[in-house]
Amino acid sequence: MDRLKDGTGLCSFNDNFQKSCRQLVICMVSDFMYPNVGGVEEHIFQLSQCLLQRGHKVVAVTHVYDNRRGVRYMTNGLKVYYLPMLPFYNQSVLPTFLTSVPLLRDVFLRERVNVVHGHSAFSTMAHEAMSVATALGIRTVFTDHSLFGFADVSAIVTNNFLTMSLACVDHCICVSYVGKENTVLRASVEPLNVSVIPNALDTTVFKPRPYSGPAGRIVVVVLSRLQYRKGVDLQPPIISYITSKYPQVDFLIGGGGPKHGILSEVRDEVGVDRVTLLGALPHSEVHGVLARGHIFLNTSLTEAFCIAICEAVCCGLQVVSTDVGGISEVLPPHLILLAQPNVRSLCDALEVAIEREVTGTRVPGEEMHSVMRCLYTWPDVARRTETVYRSVVDREPQQRCFADRVTKYRSVGAVAGLFMVILVAVQGILLLICQYIRPQQNIDMAPDFPMVSKLQYEEESEDESDTSTHRNVSDFPVEQHSAEINDKLHRKPTHINKDNYHKELNIENSLKTSTVEAKHCAEVSAMGKDIDEAKSSLKSSSKSDEEMGAKGRKVNAPRK
Repeated sequence: MDRLKDGTGLCSFNDNFQKSCRQLVICMVSDFMYPNVGGVEEHIFQLSQCLLQRGHKVVAVTHVYDNRRGVRYMTNGLKVYYLPMLPFYNQSVLPTFLTSVPLLRDVFLRERVNVVHGHSAFSTMAHEAMSVATALGIRTVFTDHSLFGFADVSAIVTNNFLTMSLACVDHCICVSYVGKENTVLRASVEPLNVSVIPNALDTTVFKPRPYSGPAGRIVVVVLSRLQYRKGVDLQPPIISYITSKYPQVDFLIGGGGPKHGILSEVRDEVGVDRVTLLGALPHSEVHGVLARGHIFLNTSLTEAFCIAICEAVCCGLQVVSTDVGGISEVLPPHLILLAQPNVRSLCDALEVAIEREVTGTRVPGEEMHSVMRCLYTWPDVARRTETVYRSVVDREPQQRCFADRVTKYRSVGAVAGLFMVILVAVQGILLLICQYIRPQQNIDMAPDFPMVSKLQYEEESEDESDTSTHRNVSDFPVEQHSAEINDKLHRKPTHINKDNYHKELNIENSLKTSTVEAKHCAEVSAMGKDIDEAKSSLKSSSKSDEEMGAKGRKVNAPRK
């Protein structure tokens, strides 16, 4: 009560409220972005959409994809910079750490970025962007979506590179606890500086649907990139064994990659009517493919968090998966059949799933969907990621001078540390040259994409419910050209969080009430002052009248 009387409690509440509600400018950076299809791309897009709904400004940076270059706008005003940098290997640019400095500097300063969020250890552009952001004094966050080994040469080189890159990163995010342990060990990151935030899926899109295929058939669905780490080499013997033992079982395989040839060979051996290869699929068609199957097979050799098995369970499919990485902590035990990453164990698990499908003892699809609906949601992922952003931004300002960075990089190792120190020194000189040629004050600030406030949306939706159009953020991003953007600048956002909206509305109403009461009190006090002044003027006028009357009576009195 004392704090409320002297006003300190109210001030601290207002400060905390403004501090928690202020807008952040987040820059997502990765080599893997739409129109490329994959788990990282889906994670970046869905997280960006939820952060936009929470009132933040989000921009994304990636390299060119075919004819997609320059600045493009996607759903709900998500701004994407396709920088003129060609991919070198596996959709990643050539790691130079120098050629991209002028472009990244202009983007960060032009958009007034608060946090640079890099995604995927395979993304060269993400590491370069975090290095440039650190030199500019911008906070950095990194999300690791994969697991790595420790024995082979490629893993050793990748781990050393990741250790150098994460030496000056403010915070790291992993999608599973196994991934956190892996990142802490191979990149020498402090465990307290790593958070675990899982992936999520849109349960409004992935729903169980009645099977519409041929009666009496059981379809096993496989959806993944056709590469070695996805265990594609295990699939041909599994397909041969299951199709020969169970004549009613077919395989439906979607995905593209270098291992497509071995699956084509087994399809020719078994028959095109038993094995169907769909090739690479856009994410918008994944639900339709899952709805055509009964069992989902995942043969990954390493996986931090497999979002594909979550989507399959949400669509009501039984899941058979290898027990590697963080897969065992993704789903409850009664919703997944785990096997060792070998042909015999996977075939045994598939036979159990087929037997359950035939006898009808499997978990109903609606029950599986109801369980998944509460496990992984994008609004929850966005809320937890925003907490990480604010913890990073609200830290005490740290010295980002060259000497401090050299100290951190020298702890990486003798050779790698020296190499990184030379690289950072050249990068700093290049930034000084950019500042001399193109000073920061000469860079035009980018305008913000206009977003309709929640209160205005609620008011206008009642008047224009017949003509308003709503877009589901779970849809895969569709490019909007400049002409469409100009016509749809005032499109209303969707999926408002009702709890947060009512809380903000109550706060706004209380603030409005307090301001109205203050105005009313001011008006009343002003009116009181006016009344007092009127009374005093009346009294003075009455006194003057009496004095004038008295003088008049004295003048008109008869003389004696």
